[in-house]
Amino acid sequence: MSTEIILIRHGETDWNRELRFQGHIDVPLNDLGHEQARRLGLRLADEPVQHLISSDLMRAQQTAAPAARQLELEIVTSAALREQHFGIVEGMRADEIQSLHPRAWEDWLQFREDHAMPEGESARQFHARIIEALVGIATAHAGQKVLVVTHGGVLDMVWRTARGLGLNGPRQSEIPNAGFNRIRLADAAAPERIEIVDWADTRHLADLPPQPTYDQSRHLRKS
Repeated sequence: MSTEIILIRHGETDWNRELRFQGHIDVPLNDLGHEQARRLGLRLADEPVQHLISSDLMRAQQTAAPAARQLELEIVTSAALREQHFGIVEGMRADEIQSLHPRAWEDWLQFREDHAMPEGESARQFHARIIEALVGIATAHAGQKVLVVTHGGVLDMVWRTARGLGLNGPRQSEIPNAGFNRIRLADAAAPERIEIVDWADTRHLADLPPQPTYDQSRHLRKS
């Protein structure tokens, strides 16, 4: 029995605008992020969602709040849905990391699945945490529709799994703040069987200012 998950990246923060590594730091939405969340709530008002689960970080809970009011659902929080942990570089921009932690930055540019920033979490560890969390949600709510509000890195792990991609290399999918994504987990016992139904839909955000984008691929060395 499949479980449908509407998967949402949180709305914009000032640190998104500054292209900082947010990780587990509890950063609130900025004014635009709150407007994105408000519009997202209206977009979700007619979805027959039975459960709403959010990362416990503030930016995700604030994004979930308008939808919770529209759907008349309680927000259940989960630390397992947090962004990847970036250790000592959390809160920094790429240029700051390059200046203060050059070796860590050089290692980061190789985008290896087992590399982690100092005191942080590798892509492999992060992926295992996220897939376990989603399988747990699908198992607990089999046959239902669940709204999950989380982070950009989480959506990257889902995309890679659904497309059969490895964990090495930069992101290959669009992951806009407060975008609308719909997936199905056909069999909780086979987490690699994630079906993407809809991805990166931002029609509800169409007339808002352009979003900041951090293109990881631009850092790849030319061979």
